[in-house]
Amino acid sequence: MVAYLKLIFIKVVGEFLFLFGLLAWIYGVLIQLIHPEWLPLELSHLVPWIRVDTFTIISFVVAAIGFLTWRLSKELRFTQK
Repeated sequence: MVAYLKLIFIKVVGEFLFLFGLLAWIYGVLIQLIHPEWLPLELSHLVPWIRVDTFTIISFVVAAIGFLTWRLSKELRFTQK
């Protein structure tokens, strides 16, 4: 039962990372298309060390990791049943 709950938790975290990573990546891509001059600028005043283009790359990696985690947890859950 505990292992099943861990897999559910991992599935939810994977979905969360995939969804928000994908949305952030889409945001970065839209900035590249609409305002490419913003790419070397900082993301916001709260995180001045992250540029918009770096944020887009990180978001893509987070979305990929989230998707893999989500799919692997689903497959492991079905093999345990």
